[in-house]
Amino acid sequence: MGNPSETGTAPGLYLIATPIGTARDITLRALDLLAGADVLAAEDTRSLRKLMQIHGIARADRPLLSYHDHNGARMRPRLLAELAEGKSVVYASEAGMPMIADPGYDLARAAREAGHAVTVAPGASAPVTALALSGLPTDRFFFGGFLPSGGNKRKAALAALAQVPGTLVFFESPARTAAMLADAAEALGGDRPAAIARELTKRFEEVQRGTLEELAARSAAQGVKGEVVVLIGEAPERPVNESDLDSALEQALETRTVRDAADSVARQLSLPRRRVYQRALELEGKA
Repeated sequence: MGNPSETGTAPGLYLIATPIGTARDITLRALDLLAGADVLAAEDTRSLRKLMQIHGIARADRPLLSYHDHNGARMRPRLLAELAEGKSVVYASEAGMPMIADPGYDLARAAREAGHAVTVAPGASAPVTALALSGLPTDRFFFGGFLPSGGNKRKAALAALAQVPGTLVFFESPARTAAMLADAAEALGGDRPAAIARELTKRFEEVQRGTLEELAARSAAQGVKGEVVVLIGEAPERPVNESDLDSALEQALETRTVRDAADSVARQLSLPRRRVYQRALELEGKA
């Protein structure tokens, strides 16, 4: 990262992960960077100040700058100027890993484009923590962030992810969780396995598991509190007669490419796309 600055930390932009709940879930490296950087920037300066106090890190006379969605365009030139002077700048997300549903993306991109070194001190991440606790498959997953709040737009966004070959992971507000689960049950099928992970690493951490239909009903009846991650497993594979699959594929292949035919038939028969695509390739090869 270059030669150390006056504080002993090499010049460049450091993206550090912060705890998603329990304050002790921060790495030693992140604490070293908070103690040694020339300039501190944070999505939420109050949260960062409290975290530093808990771990006994003095701010001293160093700048502590707010950087968030609403002031990013105004603050980036200031932070880039600090980097241009050979300073070390730490950027901390409000909670979890920077760049994951976080406003630091434009800052990191601008720093790289200006030729400054950029690195990450990794740590806590709500999507990965929720995956580990959910009981759903973790070998492949898709992080969808926050879905649209409106019903029709949300259903369309969910339907577009119906054939993703892996667990779907979303952030959601507690007030919208029940409605989101109901829309997911309608768009993806109520029998899909799912989980609600809330208040991760905190005192009232909880994971509820069930089908989308079950969780939607439970959430509507009991309500949901705290910070929420919703996880949805792949569609259960339903038994389909091979001759029906071949018939649907042969018809689709008359007017479509193998890829488009597989997509269409997979949606039509609620089958995993990879299975349908493989069979489409076999039928196309025999033609």
